[in-house]
Amino acid sequence: MRIGRYESSESSNVGTAITFLLIGLGAGALAGLLLAPKTGKQMRRDLQRGFEDAKDTLGDWADEAKSKVREAGDRVRDVASKGVDLADDLREKVEPLRRAINRS
Repeated sequence: MRIGRYESSESSNVGTAITFLLIGLGAGALAGLLLAPKTGKQMRRDLQRGFEDAKDTLGDWADEAKSKVREAGDRVRDVASKGVDLADDLREKVEPLRRAINRS
C-alpha cells in the first residue's frame, strides 16, 4: 500500500506499533513515579528493597540450578561407572567363549 511518498508494509506497521507501545509504557512508568504520593526518599527505599528482593530471588534460583546440575553430574557418573562394571563383567564371561572359538 502506498501512503503519500512512502510505501507501507504489514511488518513495518507491527514494528511501529511495538515501538509506540514501548514508548507509552516508559512514559506511563515515568509519570507514575513523578505523580506518586511518596517522597523521593520513600520511593528510593522501595526501589532498593525491590532490587534486593529480586537479586536474592535470582541468587536462590542460581543456587538451585547449580545443585541440580551437580546432582545430574553425579547421576551421570554413577551410570557411567555401572556401565563400565557391566562391560567388564560381560568381557570376563565372554572370554572363555572367545578362547574356545579361537582354538577351533
